[in-house]
Amino acid sequence: MNDTYFENAAVQTANFSADVYFDYFNERMRIDDFRGDPSALWNYIEEKTNEHAFAKVILKCRNEYVSFFLQHGFVPEAYFKGYYNGSDCQFLSRFFTNERRNSCHWAAEDATVSQILQKEQNDTVPPLAEGITIRLAVEKDASSLAALYGTVFKVYPTPMNDPAYIIKVMKEGTVFYCAEKEGEIVSAASAEILVKYHNAELTDCATLEDYRKYGLMKILIAHLEEELVSRSIYCAYSLARALSFGMNAVFHQRGYTYGGRLANNCIIFEDYEDMNLWVKDLSNIKR
Repeated sequence: MNDTYFENAAVQTANFSADVYFDYFNERMRIDDFRGDPSALWNYIEEKTNEHAFAKVILKCRNEYVSFFLQHGFVPEAYFKGYYNGSDCQFLSRFFTNERRNSCHWAAEDATVSQILQKEQNDTVPPLAEGITIRLAVEKDASSLAALYGTVFKVYPTPMNDPAYIIKVMKEGTVFYCAEKEGEIVSAASAEILVKYHNAELTDCATLEDYRKYGLMKILIAHLEEELVSRSIYCAYSLARALSFGMNAVFHQRGYTYGGRLANNCIIFEDYEDMNLWVKDLSNIKR
């Protein structure tokens, strides 16, 4: 495996341009957008997949290109309403090994989603437990945040247990909110803002085990949503572990729409896990 965790690249050729994410840790490549000749992009995907032995390629695809990539072995995994400045996007994936394609938890995860979707949505924010405060995290919190993520996750798709990495993503525009008790950060979540397309991914959701009964994640997500709206970002989404009933239920209750599931998408805890997509139009949130 490449020693580098990941690498972003703005690829420009004579036939296409693309925003590409080389995720060496999770043995995948992701194309966030492209313009130009889809045949040239496909040739590029084949070249890079062979070069780096990627087991999965994820393509965030505009609707007009879907039929081309379906003919080249991609399969639809999720539908994202409003991703491109209000225009819709499909998540297509191409798998290069049977092991990466097959999920042994798929039926159980379908049952979990069905159970969650039967529940009424309720975006009421619970009251804060005594002694806990919510605030915007800043760079000096990086070490405390890294300690939180290192405690909650044995393995994570990005190096969130590294304070330097947290400072880096903060400087790049990622917003963190945290819950604090007696000077200790006990829960946190972030919004990774993609200014180019006016959307944001709610991610890095973590709570220490002793504080999971207080509904802190619902509160943090509500604060992040308000922060995004203040920045005129109205499209929010999250990829939640499909095995986590709690996180999927939180997003459903907050009014997010289920958009599909990405198989064996990234390593969390000890192995590759399936991730459910949840999407919300923040222009309609109650204030």
